[in-house]
Amino acid sequence: MTFTQRDTSKTKILLLGSTGQLGATLKPLLAERGELIPTDRTILDLGQPEWVGEFVRKHKPQVIVNAAAYTAVDRAESEPELAQRINAAAPAALSMAAAEIGALLIHYSTDYVFDGRKPSAYVESDPINPLNVYGRTKAEGEAAIQKSGCRHLICRTSWVYSERGSNFLLTMLRLARQRDELRVVSDQVGAPTSSHSLARATARIIDGYSLGDWGDRSSGIYHMVDSGSTSWFGFASEILQRASKVIGTPFPRVIPIPTSSYPTPATRPLNSQLSCEKLKSTFSLIMPRWEDSLDEVLGEVKASGPVLEPQVSISRSF
Repeated sequence: MTFTQRDTSKTKILLLGSTGQLGATLKPLLAERGELIPTDRTILDLGQPEWVGEFVRKHKPQVIVNAAAYTAVDRAESEPELAQRINAAAPAALSMAAAEIGALLIHYSTDYVFDGRKPSAYVESDPINPLNVYGRTKAEGEAAIQKSGCRHLICRTSWVYSERGSNFLLTMLRLARQRDELRVVSDQVGAPTSSHSLARATARIIDGYSLGDWGDRSSGIYHMVDSGSTSWFGFASEILQRASKVIGTPFPRVIPIPTSSYPTPATRPLNSQLSCEKLKSTFSLIMPRWEDSLDEVLGEVKASGPVLEPQVSISRSF
């Protein structure tokens, strides 16, 4: 898709979660597309949703990008009220304010709204059945946005990682320096998705809206994941094999184990594969292969220096 030159100065974009792994990747791309208002929880705390609508009405953005969420999946089992405020009540307030001022809301959701029992990739119209508190609160957020009547794009994604924050890739690189053997679940399947892939796809969609290429008919839910699929074991194996060449990290033995051998407070779906055909047919967007995205992020990791212990946040962004 080719876009013509436009005056970006007229578009005001509100970005929530601007310091998270997705938000930080989005920030420079969105800044090129208009007047950017970046926020983190020190500026706008989604744990206090009563302030969210007031903030939106004050600043009156044309586009709202919500890259913030409560993503501590296991911890959510013991903090359901906080997860509900951030993942459901705050998006509800965002969407109601967006409807009032006529803004477009772009919101990120998750594969965890599904139970993982489908034998093939999920499409947007498949019934949801979340297995854990995190998935249920994200599903509630989706429903609230749809009910509000605002212009919206709900982008379901999965297994998000980048060169920053707290994620599976950085955990594997850190553990590779500490252990000779890693045991990784092999019966959960999905698509590792780079924050860079998500950010570029989001920017392309915003470009189209700025040009008036898509009207209100495109509002709805879209799956947005890198193409292809693998297991956590397969992802870990590729990370460590490629990182040993790119970064020079050790290459410990990786042993596949079933989910039953790695119990967690929150139940995970076994199948997290999401079809992106709707995204492709509506926006002419084709997501990159997850292996190519992995190479890109490993290059960024190499450029950014040593892999350090990530800071764990109760309410961290994608």
